[in-house]
Amino acid sequence: MLKHRGFPSRLPGTDLQFTIRRANHKDGPTKIIRRERFRDRKHVDRMADRMFMAALWAQFGEEPFERGNLDAGRLSWLFGREVVPAEDPFDPESYEALLRIDLKRAQASFPEVFAEDAEPLPEGDDDDWEDE
Repeated sequence: MLKHRGFPSRLPGTDLQFTIRRANHKDGPTKIIRRERFRDRKHVDRMADRMFMAALWAQFGEEPFERGNLDAGRLSWLFGREVVPAEDPFDPESYEALLRIDLKRAQASFPEVFAEDAEPLPEGDDDDWEDE
């Protein structure tokens, strides 16, 4: 499993994770699904989506990227809209699956992330990772 160094591991001040520490060898990777985002979601959940998109954009831009250690649950909130498969066929249960940002949809959903005066993200906190 590819570990995306420098990628924030979670939304600061919360337990909402953006990455996982190690591969799930027992059950395999969690399947990425499309989760419906309803208007009445909590503010912290909407903020996590925005910060996760900002981190994806800062790390990968428009280039395809490997799922690697990115959290399937967090990806699922964006999957099928702002984050789409970059390969066909796409395996939603693979750490090697390639994804990409659908820039037009991402800009429409998260205009503040792509604004000229967007604030930079805090540095990633991956210094406590264990290499396996």
